[in-house]
Amino acid sequence: MPRVKRGTVRRAKRKKLLTRAKGFFQTKSKLYRQAKESVDTALKYAYVGRKNKKREYRRLWVVRINAAAREHGLTYSQLIRGLKAAGNELDRKMLADMAVAQPAAFAKVASQAKAALPAA
Repeated sequence: MPRVKRGTVRRAKRKKLLTRAKGFFQTKSKLYRQAKESVDTALKYAYVGRKNKKREYRRLWVVRINAAAREHGLTYSQLIRGLKAAGNELDRKMLADMAVAQPAAFAKVASQAKAALPAA
């Protein structure tokens, strides 16, 4: 098998990784091996963080919708059930935004959901 000299490729690879490690603490931004470990860990946390962000926003929307629904005599679950029964296809993001920015419009949606709930 012929010998492979990796000169510029190796340098470019290492330079790219050290650029990614800019701003890391002490040797983690200077030495290749430590930088590689910390960049890998950082990328792992970034991936997980993108998933957690979606979870956190949904939780925030639910809390806002629940607070606004209770002002109209409904719980969150009753509101969502009523909206599904009424055939309303507003998602949680839109409902939460409506609850904060347009209380009058949310009141209409809540009354629509209340009317669609089956009488118990």
